[in-house]
Amino acid sequence: MTTIDTTIGAADWERVIELVRGADRVALACHVSPDGDALGSMLGFGLALAGSGKKVVASFGDRCFAVPRLLRFLPGQELLVEPGAYPAEPDLMLTFDASTMERLGLLAPSAGRAGELVVIDHHVSNTRFGSLHLIDPSAAATAVLTEELIHRLALPVGRDVATCLYTGLVTDTGSFRYSATTPAAHAMAGRLIAAGLRPDEIARELWDRSPFAYLRVLGAALGRVALDQSAAAGHGLVWTYVTRADRVLNGLPYDEVEGVIDVIRRVDEADVAVVLKEDDEGVWNVSTRSKGAVDVGRACVELGGGGHSRAAGFSSRLPPEDTIASLRSLLTLE
Repeated sequence: MTTIDTTIGAADWERVIELVRGADRVALACHVSPDGDALGSMLGFGLALAGSGKKVVASFGDRCFAVPRLLRFLPGQELLVEPGAYPAEPDLMLTFDASTMERLGLLAPSAGRAGELVVIDHHVSNTRFGSLHLIDPSAAATAVLTEELIHRLALPVGRDVATCLYTGLVTDTGSFRYSATTPAAHAMAGRLIAAGLRPDEIARELWDRSPFAYLRVLGAALGRVALDQSAAAGHGLVWTYVTRADRVLNGLPYDEVEGVIDVIRRVDEADVAVVLKEDDEGVWNVSTRSKGAVDVGRACVELGGGGHSRAAGFSSRLPPEDTIASLRSLLTLE
């Protein structure tokens, strides 16, 4: 394997490698409500380290600690502990796919007290909250940087590690449909498939499964979908929302509604798609997507969130209509 070209300096790679090799125990964390890239990168790295004999502990800081159903096929979950059992003052802590300290949720205090805090991420909005940073916005996924770190540590990538990293890569490239897809991303996929994973099995787990209740909740969301073709500098906005009541009525957990955004973003008349999802505590988590004309990342940062120019998010306690009004005023061209 040829090492990737990144914006990260050689001294930063070398210092992180030195810290990992010298640590007795390594604490890993990813952002709350983890997606495939966050959890896949963290577990892939954890498995690679554990295979070398290192003591590893991993977690994410949700109050309702549970791996999303779509990701329960991932290997390495034996490394996970609930936030309450996570080290309060880790000597070495590595975070994956978290752009801000706040995105660590209940694990933020541990990050603040860590002896060394290594931030591994590819979000342009990253606030560089660690003591060391492996951050490259040009990387297709945090999994790309994670694979590079594993390589530089001279650790093997077997089927389980490859499955985790491949999951991170395909979710953040939209199964190689998004603009983040590059020749390097395809080359990485080839390396990981060569390690023995089954891409068809991973695709089925990620995109071809849902409980029947999801269809009822999706129907409710589509029934209230709205199109504003004058928004986003005339490039159009399509949006809808999923209430807590929708989910409770149908017995659907919060993490099952992630796919709604992928349905409404197909609308030809809108560059921007937005879905607001009410969680169990009444907070609206807002997912945004752009086809390329509008920078949704910049808008979400203004509202306290983060992400990329074409995929980003934030949280709101305002009603859906008020939240959309705040977002609409910030949707400007790339």
